[in-house]
Amino acid sequence: MTPPVPDVAIVGCGPVGALLGNLLGQAGLSVDIYDRERDIHPLPRAVHFDGEVMRIFQSAGLAPAIAAASRASSKGMHFVNATGVTLMVRRGLEGPGPQGWAGNWYFHQPILEQILRAGLTRFPNVRVHLGREIGSTDELAARFVVGCDGARSMVRHAIGGHSHDLGLHQPWLVVDLLCDLERPRVQALPDYTIQLCDPARPMTVVHVGGRRWRWEIMLMPGDDPARLTEPAIFWPMIERWVGPQDARLERSAVYTFHSVVHEGWRRGRLLLAGDACHQTPPFLGQGMCAGMRDAANLAWKLAAVVRGESDDGLLDTYESERVPHVRAFIELAVRLGAILQETDPAAAAARDARFAAGASLFDFPQPQLGRGHRAEAAPPVGMIFPQPRLADGRLMDDAIGPRFAIVGETPLLESVKPDAVPLPDVGKDWLKQHGVRAALLRPDRYVFDVAR
Repeated sequence: MTPPVPDVAIVGCGPVGALLGNLLGQAGLSVDIYDRERDIHPLPRAVHFDGEVMRIFQSAGLAPAIAAASRASSKGMHFVNATGVTLMVRRGLEGPGPQGWAGNWYFHQPILEQILRAGLTRFPNVRVHLGREIGSTDELAARFVVGCDGARSMVRHAIGGHSHDLGLHQPWLVVDLLCDLERPRVQALPDYTIQLCDPARPMTVVHVGGRRWRWEIMLMPGDDPARLTEPAIFWPMIERWVGPQDARLERSAVYTFHSVVHEGWRRGRLLLAGDACHQTPPFLGQGMCAGMRDAANLAWKLAAVVRGESDDGLLDTYESERVPHVRAFIELAVRLGAILQETDPAAAAARDARFAAGASLFDFPQPQLGRGHRAEAAPPVGMIFPQPRLADGRLMDDAIGPRFAIVGETPLLESVKPDAVPLPDVGKDWLKQHGVRAALLRPDRYVFDVAR
């Protein structure tokens, strides 16, 4: 007997593929996930996600476990010049932000992946095939195939298309240390992220959580990438903070940071998500976040198409919505990278002079989705709706579930019978700010439409 064709096959069971599998499994779709590796990569890679991504984890039912394994931070990120003067600050956030969660979270990726994979075991309709390399999309009989298979994506190769280079390709050394918390020099490390804008050697310092700290060190002319990972080479570079007596090396590796958006996220049944369709420099900590937003956007659309609630033209809105959104983050990261990576002493001095009046403050952008299904729409359509607590104490998304919802004035909501969860008098301040009486929210909590 021929086994039934699965609704969706996911190639790659990293964070993006595993999250997408959780969201689709929760929606009741039959899903096969394939990964060529049997085990989770044991070393740290991504280290940061934001409040919106924690809200996506909440929608997947995984927020409590992930919050318990991560470090919430309210201290932000400081761009500091060679003499210690703060040039810019990405603001932190005390307490829950507009997404209902802290705005910044730091984590150890192997633990995050363990939680995401454990979540998949909740769903008998999701099957995970580890140690299975897919050589061609022709091997997969699923109705839809999503490539979450990274920057060298096999699925992207099958789709074709081309790439838009946004201008940053810079090698950096990444050093992950397990620090001795009893050492005075470790105790003196700041609890905010440092972007050291030193033209002699730009660096980033991040407290990931617990004993874990990360140093990212820009390669300079004359550096030998093959030798830079040697302790005798990199320890002197970070001696202003810690030395080998203060910490144990967990990993050192050279990476090239890229800024790329690919064109062609869908061809027929083939789709892309995560690094397979965009690559983000790490200066905002938004690389993995972008892939998680892809998963949230794509999951409810795949579910609607598979269940026959929409024709598959809905999937054509995925790329057109997500590309402008992800470009906004990448372009900001590139601009911040230009400030950090300035190595000409005269240009760095001119940069410092521009900030002489005081540190510039900035926040994460909250960009609008691209056109998608809309011929024309002004904000707040296409923007994410905040997540307040309801009168019963629940976070709003927990009351809605993976459905549409309508928020607004009680008399207005009582006069209509929408195919959505009614939440009267929720988000009053937001509605007043945007001059609207009601808003229709999608399952990913972006605003579908408003009533004025």
